Amino acid sequence: MKQIVILLMLVFSFSVLFSQNSSTEMLSLSQIKKNVKTKRVSSYDKTGGNGDCWGGITSGQKKTIMDVKGAGIIDHIWITIAPEARKLNRNDIILRMYWDGNTFPSVESPIGPFFGNGWNETYDFVSVPLSVTPGWGKSYVSYFAMPFAKGARIEIENQSSETIQSFYFNIDYTEMPELPENSGRFHAWFNHQITDALPGGENEWGLLGETGKNPNGKGNYLFADIQGKGQFVGVNYYVNCPSTMWYGEGDEMVFIDGDTIPTLNGTGTEDFFNTSWCPKELFSHPYFGYPRVNGETGWLGRTHIYRFFIADPVYFDRSCKFTIEHGHNNNLTLDLASVAYWYQDKATKLPAPLTKEQRRYKGVIGASEIHKWRDAWRRDNGSNSELWGDEKKEGK
Repeated sequence: MKQIVILLMLVFSFSVLFSQNSSTEMLSLSQIKKNVKTKRVSSYDKTGGNGDCWGGITSGQKKTIMDVKGAGIIDHIWITIAPEARKLNRNDIILRMYWDGNTFPSVESPIGPFFGNGWNETYDFVSVPLSVTPGWGKSYVSYFAMPFAKGARIEIENQSSETIQSFYFNIDYTEMPELPENSGRFHAWFNHQITDALPGGENEWGLLGETGKNPNGKGNYLFADIQGKGQFVGVNYYVNCPSTMWYGEGDEMVFIDGDTIPTLNGTGTEDFFNTSWCPKELFSHPYFGYPRVNGETGWLGRTHIYRFFIADPVYFDRSCKFTIEHGHNNNLTLDLASVAYWYQDKATKLPAPLTKEQRRYKGVIGASEIHKWRDAWRRDNGSNSELWGDEKKEGK
């Protein structure tokens, strides 16, 4: 009886909390704002016809899709593209955003990974700030607030080998005389790396011997290395694992304001993404989840994980280096990509962008490759036709 009462009290408490949060949001919606106006830039057909897209964006071509002056906040972005991804690589269409008249972008990423589709795949993705919606070509949606004081410019570049036949977009923003105090500038950065295994091998779970230690993050994969004041608000993380072994013993390590040992140290990749015990199930929460899982034996293949710090941003005054291990003590070879999202008190320059070749992802290892590895192992062990796979050499 006591447990039932406690459970009912918890349910009531969560209901009250949810109701309070919802009421606060609805209250904000009800408040009439002064000196603001909603504006839009769009691909709509200005003749009044139905040709509501930009077409014929050839390989190597750049197009500015938004260029406005003055102060405002982008509230909403919607984009859809044709042809479909199998013909037009979403990893090779680059999205850039420039704030306040700067000549350098503060957002630069392939368009698919930015909105939440990795590699060159298309699948549904649901979160509070970003989504990829159902449909033949998919559409990309952002609700991130993107303030600017002196202007905003957004461009795309077609680095694929194909022509963009149709590029549809709506970008909605609130025009205002000046920004609210302390309005940060939105940033996003794409990274990609084929990580190195340790010289002694991919010794995960101690299968090859005693495991090493990594107290200071040396060799970690980099989500972002930020200089300045602001808050880190999220990451899309794309993992391609060439082994059936669990890829996620790596801990996140966050170095704030110049700390040389982690200011924040995690307990495992899945723990950082608010899950546990090596999951491989589709799951979507407004702030975190697994919109794409490998579907293969073990953890072989591609997995997409995300976490947005909507209620719990990571704050920093001078710098934030956000990293994660690739396997415990960085012992795994993985094909990793990510898009990190953050705000700073002023627009800043990103690291040099990756080239098309540097962005190129690895293929997926499957059953046929594993069968060939087994054949090579059997030949190395005397080609006995009864070899099973778990035998050990004498003396080992």
